[in-house]
Amino acid sequence: MAAGRPSEYNEEVQARADAYAEGGFIECGDVVPSRAGLALELGLSRSTMANWEKFPEFLVTLEKIAYLQERISLNGGLKGDLNPTIVKLLLANHGYSDKVQQDNISTDGSLIPTQIILAAPNDTSQD
Repeated sequence: MAAGRPSEYNEEVQARADAYAEGGFIECGDVVPSRAGLALELGLSRSTMANWEKFPEFLVTLEKIAYLQERISLNGGLKGDLNPTIVKLLLANHGYSDKVQQDNISTDGSLIPTQIILAAPNDTSQD
């Protein structure tokens, strides 16, 4: 026998989760859908949400929420409808970054990085 309480996951809970992901988040007052919003609407803890990822339908709903969050954040940021700082934070969770990586080697090999060695100056003090 399995230990612990039986899961409260069922078709009704899944239907409520799907309703949240399919626009119900707006009715709840959420600007973008989120795991936190879904957890609050379903009355779940983070650990329960994590445990329910084993149910394929629930996992699909969580993925849909993630895609919607990315899409709404990206479009809201581009249109200027959402706070840019919050959009940046949200999009960072989806792999977006504003890092600039500079390549010090040219594609034709003509610019090769040089090594700079710093040495301490000679001690010229008189005792």
